[in-house]
Amino acid sequence: MEIPVYMFLGFLESGKTTFVQDTLCDTRFNSGERTLLLLCEEGEEEYDSSKWPSKNIFIEVIEDKSELNPSNLEALVKKHKAERVVVEYNGMWMVQDFAAAVPSDWVLYQSMLFVDSTTFMTYNANMRSLVVDKINSTELVAFNRFDPAMDKMEFHKTVRGITKRCDIVYEYADGHAEFDDIEDPLPFDINAPVIEIEDNDYAWFYRDLTENIKNYTGKTVQFKAIVSKNGKIPSGTFVGGRHIMMCCEEDISYYGFVCLYPLAEALNTGDWVVITATVSYKFNKLYSGKGPVFNVTSVKKADPPEKKVATFF
Repeated sequence: MEIPVYMFLGFLESGKTTFVQDTLCDTRFNSGERTLLLLCEEGEEEYDSSKWPSKNIFIEVIEDKSELNPSNLEALVKKHKAERVVVEYNGMWMVQDFAAAVPSDWVLYQSMLFVDSTTFMTYNANMRSLVVDKINSTELVAFNRFDPAMDKMEFHKTVRGITKRCDIVYEYADGHAEFDDIEDPLPFDINAPVIEIEDNDYAWFYRDLTENIKNYTGKTVQFKAIVSKNGKIPSGTFVGGRHIMMCCEEDISYYGFVCLYPLAEALNTGDWVVITATVSYKFNKLYSGKGPVFNVTSVKKADPPEKKVATFF
């Protein structure tokens, strides 16, 4: 039988416990289902089971990450005859560790991230990989304790630099909440005769093109890139791209596009060049399928950009 899982993410004192408590007090969610509540960290707030409309809530504390394993989690479900699982997850643990540990019949139904707005930027600066992990794993980011004096755009850009898939909501001290409705204009003109990509915008360009290839097909682009060639790349072809840091130094990788260019033999791996090309989308062996293929019209040697590694922030 399928076991629905509801995950509540966030760092310590981020508001997870309060939200889960309120959710379990709501008869629309808690109408009698036998629910296993897994607590992977315990903060100052405590649960008040006396307010729950149903008493079929069974709390189990996961004190060590080693307890996250299929046999232990399956045993807890059987112990309480649970029909579903609610997880208050430890903010210092990676979500992928949980995903790798759950029994095969556990299915994630919903995931929400709660963030203390007053400490978010500090976490993002000092524990970027953990922040990226949580934002990449959620459907909704709730910025609580939000102050009208705070710059929404700064929070918005941080989230959107990681993913476009989740919703964002700002919750204020007076109790009202506002959904994020900020549009995300690209930092370049996609309708220009030549779409010119500034050095600082390569990461945004790479992601938008790969996610929305139809918007670029048949158009001309110009961007600075590093040439990559090896024995697997045929004559008249090279790969042009940049190193992109998604969240932290450990995940820096080279992301590039297949470039068709008759004079490719004159280029060397590691050359910095400005590429002008027309974008197409078709099969290429280097992709092992269909992908963006650039028909290059011009390649000019160039100096490296000030920031050699492209980022979203």
